[in-house]
Amino acid sequence: MRSTKTLLIKVADHMTLIVISSIVILPFLWMITTSLKPPKLAFSSPYLIPTHFYWQNFVNAWQEAPFARYYLNSIIVAVCVTFGQVFTSALAAYAFDRFEFPFKRTLWFTLLASMMVPLPLLVIPSFQIIQNLHWADNLAALIIPRCWSAFGILLLRQFIHSIPRDFDDAARMDGANTLRVIWSVILPIARPAVATLALFAFLFAWNDFLWPLIVLNTPEHFTVPLGIANFSGKYGTRWTLLMAATVSATIPAVIAFLAMQKSLIRGLASGGVNE
Repeated sequence: MRSTKTLLIKVADHMTLIVISSIVILPFLWMITTSLKPPKLAFSSPYLIPTHFYWQNFVNAWQEAPFARYYLNSIIVAVCVTFGQVFTSALAAYAFDRFEFPFKRTLWFTLLASMMVPLPLLVIPSFQIIQNLHWADNLAALIIPRCWSAFGILLLRQFIHSIPRDFDDAARMDGANTLRVIWSVILPIARPAVATLALFAFLFAWNDFLWPLIVLNTPEHFTVPLGIANFSGKYGTRWTLLMAATVSATIPAVIAFLAMQKSLIRGLASGGVNE
């Protein structure tokens, strides 16, 4: 009787997950199917299962906009932001967990409180700072302000807190300084949390649209999301080209997620069970 009840619960859980997964995947199916249709059939059925394979849409999308330049800009921004956030978050997380310094608790709770401020409220003061530093319409405006993350510090600090201090002491007895301890001892052990932070930072930087729209004016500095927006204009939207460009832009994000999904799950699980 108990095994039957357990089986029914598992079936219900799987059915719920299948329904939710189907709802989530529907927009992706529509995007892929539309990207493969001839322009005149963009709004004709079928909508979810591709029956036409008009690959010329991808060629036209890349020819009508300098997507190679957009990709290069997005890769530069995403890679620099990812390394910046991992580097600064690792140093700050180690300091918050291992060192004692004045106003430590005040700074920690201020850091946590900053995560509750809605991002739109920071747009205007951030833009004024960027203008005063003469970084507007430059990739530096997309990279440098994003190299610090309160979420990244919190995530790594939670993981580092679970690592025994004996590892630090053993490394110091061998002559390692603080940076050597972080690089050679702490970060290899905290690899799941580091991979989780790196994936979130990469996806956020790759998909960010609002901040590049505000600070960039020159098309040569545009990132992929801004380039895709050019297919939606005042007099209409070229849906087949827009969807072909969107499919192209989705591929790096999907590859990054598939490459680090196991580390992502381990990192989120460890962050959820630690103090």
